[in-house]
Amino acid sequence: MTQKASRITINTPVVFSDDLPGAVDVAIIGGGVMGVFTSLYLARMGKRVFLCEKGRIAGEQSSRNWGWIRQQGRDPAELPIMVKSLELWKEADRETGGQCGVTTCGTHYLASSQSSLDEYHDWLPVAQEHGLDTLPLDRKDIAAMFSGQGNHDWLGGIVTPSDARGEPWRAVPAVARLAHETGVLIREDCAVRALDVEAGRVTGIITEHGRIKCDQVVLAAGAWSSLFARRHGINIPQLAVRGTVAQTAPLPEFFSSTATDEELAIRRRDDGGYTLASADRQAFFLGPDAFRHFSKYMHILRQSWKEIDIKLSAPAGYPDAWGTDRRWSETDVSPFEKMRVLEPVPDQKVISKMRDHFESRFPLFGRPEIQSSWAGMIDAMPDIVPIIDRVPALPGLIIATGLSGHGFGIGPGFGHVVCNLVADKQNAFDLQRFRFNRFTDGSTIRPGPAL
Repeated sequence: MTQKASRITINTPVVFSDDLPGAVDVAIIGGGVMGVFTSLYLARMGKRVFLCEKGRIAGEQSSRNWGWIRQQGRDPAELPIMVKSLELWKEADRETGGQCGVTTCGTHYLASSQSSLDEYHDWLPVAQEHGLDTLPLDRKDIAAMFSGQGNHDWLGGIVTPSDARGEPWRAVPAVARLAHETGVLIREDCAVRALDVEAGRVTGIITEHGRIKCDQVVLAAGAWSSLFARRHGINIPQLAVRGTVAQTAPLPEFFSSTATDEELAIRRRDDGGYTLASADRQAFFLGPDAFRHFSKYMHILRQSWKEIDIKLSAPAGYPDAWGTDRRWSETDVSPFEKMRVLEPVPDQKVISKMRDHFESRFPLFGRPEIQSSWAGMIDAMPDIVPIIDRVPALPGLIIATGLSGHGFGIGPGFGHVVCNLVADKQNAFDLQRFRFNRFTDGSTIRPGPAL
């Protein structure tokens, strides 16, 4: 039986408040999908793990995403890991008694223009190479999938029937409870202020509540990772964009899957409504890191500038806000304590457009009632794939960040990868695409598919 869920905010009650241990094998910074799954797999490997979350488990993007668990449209280097991740999501759903809400339903990309359709079809050989069940869609297929209720001039598209969806408000907290039961120590409202470094290597972490000794640290802090790393002289060209999402009131189930076209993304929810998101509009806040890393993002800006609303500055306390502290001591209140949960204000103009797009596509249901809306800061890298690697200049530190809006689905797979990195075990996947130094070793920045 599934538990009723609500959106995770700073007002969500603290669930995990374990005492700080004197020492563990691994400390994890960040209680999102990456950190939680990594902690679970490390505990099953016999490691002593402490997971620190400055606010609430899954309080930021890990519960604010679309809920898609998709193989479709992935970067070729991510795809084998995503195939594994799909298996791991199903496993986690079984082990949590269905709390993750994982449902096999397929992912549908719909094209209203020939250029979009060509782009989708260009990805079909990638799917075929990796043995996926991806298929092209024609107009009749699209009409059938929407139970005859779709009223838009879609030319065609593609679908991967084996893809799935989950329920972000429930999923990561459920896996955190599983990890806790497995032996992971977890503490919410526990910001890590700094790494403990001796003789050039990590020897522990310094939290707002005290020190913990450990041999290895995993930095999986999402949009906050770059700010934390920079305090230690580690430069990550990571930025973040704001995405707005809305939940409709319950509607008849005319579509049970996930789909997106050039303007609107839609997912059926377990509560009887639909999650709506804008497929063509995100907000970007200018800040020091935006100017510092500008050249590395030129390709993406040229490609997607029409989809980005530039804001002159971020609200106070955001990771790249002009007034956010870049330097603080181990005894100072850190930026992570000053903003426990990053809760961007959703863009009401974007929500209004979502409702317009929904009504024009599905006129039988009219303009949908919005039951709830929210926004999240999506951490991104210049090539739209994450950094999953050890930091060569600081032994003992592993960075797992920059999942670029793809993290919910692939989180378990990358958690498995990070677990093997910690244990110095051979990974079954080629991780060259995700290496730490790819932005400084002269390599050409090669963005993955923005599908």
